[in-house]
Amino acid sequence: MTVLLSAQNIVKRYGGVIALSDGNLEVSSGEVVALVGANGSGKSTLSKIINGVVVLDGGQLLLDGVPVQFPSPQAARKMGIATVFQELSLIPQMSIAENIWLTREPLHPTGTVDQKEVTERTKRLLKLFEGTFKTELTPDVSVSSLQPDEKQIIEILKAISVDPRILILDEATASLDSRQVSRLFELVATWKLSGKAIIFVSHRMEEIFRIADTYSVLRNGKTVGSGKIKEVTEKELVNLMIEKASVFTHARQNRAGAKELAQKPVYLTVNALATDVLRGVNLQVRRGELLGLGGLMGQGQRELLRSIFGYIHYHGTINILGKDVHYRHPADAIKDRTAFVPGDRGKEGLLYIRSILENILLPSWKEFGVPTRMKKAHEVAVGVGESLNLKMAGLDEPVSSLSGGNAQKVVIGKWLKRKPQLLLLDDPTKGVDVGTKAEFYKLLANLCDEGKTIIFYSSDDEELVGLCDRILVMHDGNIRTELVDRMITKRNLVAASLGASEEEQHE
Repeated sequence: MTVLLSAQNIVKRYGGVIALSDGNLEVSSGEVVALVGANGSGKSTLSKIINGVVVLDGGQLLLDGVPVQFPSPQAARKMGIATVFQELSLIPQMSIAENIWLTREPLHPTGTVDQKEVTERTKRLLKLFEGTFKTELTPDVSVSSLQPDEKQIIEILKAISVDPRILILDEATASLDSRQVSRLFELVATWKLSGKAIIFVSHRMEEIFRIADTYSVLRNGKTVGSGKIKEVTEKELVNLMIEKASVFTHARQNRAGAKELAQKPVYLTVNALATDVLRGVNLQVRRGELLGLGGLMGQGQRELLRSIFGYIHYHGTINILGKDVHYRHPADAIKDRTAFVPGDRGKEGLLYIRSILENILLPSWKEFGVPTRMKKAHEVAVGVGESLNLKMAGLDEPVSSLSGGNAQKVVIGKWLKRKPQLLLLDDPTKGVDVGTKAEFYKLLANLCDEGKTIIFYSSDDEELVGLCDRILVMHDGNIRTELVDRMITKRNLVAASLGASEEEQHE
């Protein structure tokens, strides 16, 4: 087989964060290479560099042995590279046909769009997945009316419509059911015979061993292993993905074990919680417990937190201290002393054009009356800032003037003012410096000691292992594995996240 694409010693930095320090990958014609790694290993960054979404900072890409660099996805597409990302790029208001052929519509000699040809080509593409849709799809159907699995298939057809030489499938099976996955793999086998090269990024071990010819493993931005898939086991792949001597220096010293947890009263019970993403989640969390949500990104962790907070409509029941609740809006949850701390502080946590004072007191302004008792508000905000060691020029400065770590302290501080009993944390330390993380970990430990209940999702596996009393590993919208006591190890967490067999998880 001929090597089509080679990524050599790729480096990518985002400010002071190194996403890739030595990424390497080779894919040949007629081959499927599985690109695997734990959370934050650099898989998506490497895929985006190959696809032209991100520009590399070091190393080189070789296409047919010739150095190339793609400044945009359009440039990569012109060279025969197409990508199916899990984050859909479809425009809801447009039809299936319009989405697939956008900017590439077949034209009449007069220069107008040949609608008949657009329709015929779209029909041929839809036939590739015929029999796997819940309803028959036609080219004129609006994308906004489609189910998540149907949208994912249209995303795949959009990539295939350019007849690429190299196809990147980045978690492309995550939204598909078993019939659709089987059909996709049948098509992949056909594409291999025609000489296409496929880069397959997946969190599902069973799929990796089912479809891949070779593998390449990333860990902490470095390629640490590669070879033929038939010459490696699940256990060996998992071991390559994790640090052998990983040490979490900020672990809680008084983590509660299973026996101690069983003696604490149940604070929250969730039964059969279902949304477009969640598939009947059941869980209990006890007062004073720090419960971790693990698993690869996009497995339903954020939807679970948002559902409990009243941000997403759901089916099922939520019970707090023996009383059924159904929050139809976050305001209902806030009144019940529930707080939500997002990781994306720019979009969900802060008003960047407003002052630090206004942001700290964002959920609490009503307490200061009309007209607002500004002196009292200022005193309260000062107290919150001091309790969190907030480094700032002054409360009247815009919150945008703060560093990332201090900005995240404001996000947390605005809720602590309200003395919540249940904290829902959505990857809260993402993009935060090490020093601020250490302060945050200490804060969580103190809150648990005070009897607060915390549900904590993190994309950092080491963080979960070091902090949590118990970890629920989510996979495809449900809880796959529960880790307690000595089972809380990074190896077990990674293995469960990737869908490894029970024997591999608990060895």
